[in-house]
Amino acid sequence: MPLTLEIVTPERKVLSETVEHVVLPSEHAGEIDILPGHIPLMTMMEPGELRYFKDGKPESIAVDKGFIRVYGDTVSVLTEAAIEVDKIDVKSLEEAQARAASAVAEAKLSDVDPAILEELETRARFAVIQKIISDKKR
Repeated sequence: MPLTLEIVTPERKVLSETVEHVVLPSEHAGEIDILPGHIPLMTMMEPGELRYFKDGKPESIAVDKGFIRVYGDTVSVLTEAAIEVDKIDVKSLEEAQARAASAVAEAKLSDVDPAILEELETRARFAVIQKIISDKKR
């Protein structure tokens, strides 16, 4: 019996696939492995690597913070950002990471709206996560 994995960001549906199982970075329990027949679950997700297995082959997606919902055999992930590891452009990523870190440092020195500062920090954090995961996959 397979699982349905759905990953959604504010901009788009990143993934909707039938998979064998999913490994997610949860906030309170570390990595959790979701198999068919899992009990219902709702928890917060930490930024990190989401792995899923399809036809016995592992696939990875870099995810930012968000929420995980398991109900029946459907795993729903609502996240700020997500990108398939094979689509990460390391050169562009390093440039974006440098720009984001600079913007965060500059914003902390000025009287900037806390919501804008949080958005800048989220972008910087997600760039770091993508870099770590892409380095690990090489």
